[in-house]
Amino acid sequence: MQVNEILQLVVNRGGSDLHLTVPSKPVVRVDGLLITQDDLPPLTAKDIESVLEQTTTEEQMAAFRSEHELDFAYGVPGLARFRVNALQQRGTISLAFRLVPFNIPSIDELGLPSICKQIVMKPRGLVLITGAAGSGKSTTLAAMINHLNETEKRNIITIEDPIEFLFRSKKCLIRQRDIGDDTKSFSTALRHVLRHDPDVIVIGEIRDLTTISTAIRASETGHLVLATLHSNDAAQTIDRIIDMFPPGQQQQIRLQLGQVTEAVLSQVLLPRIGGGRIAAFEIMLGINLIRTKIREGKVDEITSIIGMCKKEGMQTLDQALVDYVRKGLVAEEEAILKSSNPEKLQQSLQSYSKVLVPNCENMHYIIHT
Repeated sequence: MQVNEILQLVVNRGGSDLHLTVPSKPVVRVDGLLITQDDLPPLTAKDIESVLEQTTTEEQMAAFRSEHELDFAYGVPGLARFRVNALQQRGTISLAFRLVPFNIPSIDELGLPSICKQIVMKPRGLVLITGAAGSGKSTTLAAMINHLNETEKRNIITIEDPIEFLFRSKKCLIRQRDIGDDTKSFSTALRHVLRHDPDVIVIGEIRDLTTISTAIRASETGHLVLATLHSNDAAQTIDRIIDMFPPGQQQQIRLQLGQVTEAVLSQVLLPRIGGGRIAAFEIMLGINLIRTKIREGKVDEITSIIGMCKKEGMQTLDQALVDYVRKGLVAEEEAILKSSNPEKLQQSLQSYSKVLVPNCENMHYIIHT
């Protein structure tokens, strides 16, 4: 089996992922749906081992044989790059390829909220892009970095596992570090990256206590830190970070997060009516009222505050879903499936009306006077 030929097939069919598992036929994910490639033969263990050998170095193969799992990147000149995960299951190898285009899409091309352009221009602070696996976090992050690269002169250093989108320095100076090849771990890289005079630090994924601790410290010392995290919404994101720390440290972390958090963007992907997919976002911004709730440990109030602060650029996921359904972009049943409160979303769709939105900074002033 020639791996480049089957990867060409993925691109030709508009796929986002390719799955190779014994004894199935190749499976391509298109617009979120898994489609078996019935015109191709079932895969043997020898087929998949051959693909792994074609796409890895000797060092990577040795690591896989030792650990029985491996994350790496593979590029096909003139076609695309792929993020690859290899694992062993029932004594055979299983491979998953995620398509990463050579051309980085812009914020406008992806249809991302325009406020993403303002968020990435922040001089300092912590910006988190969250969502489930496969929700498009890496693509959103890449589009935001690309906007900064075309707009401002900043020194950007990324730490990724593996490197996905390849950036060419334009106005910014960009260095990309790969876990495994260029550094041992996120936490190790973060400890040393601060000595490389960065303005912006990009963390491919926050996975542990050491990484988030260092990211918060970097945010406090005048750096803009962009990172992804697996969580469903802004409130859950804040809670998850705080819960990473021992109980005796959690109040201090609340104070620090309340100081440095600039934005949390939580996204889901939905099928678009007419084909393709579209991302819906919950947007939390670090306005004074939100910062106060984080410091006070009243994270459960954040979602309702987000819903009242559309004038400031914030929105809940349900508000975004209602908007998409009303505009005819997403089917109502698909929106309901992605909502964390389906009954409330249905009520919102039935009783949708435009209301005056309060100024949230004034709300904060009133509460504290």
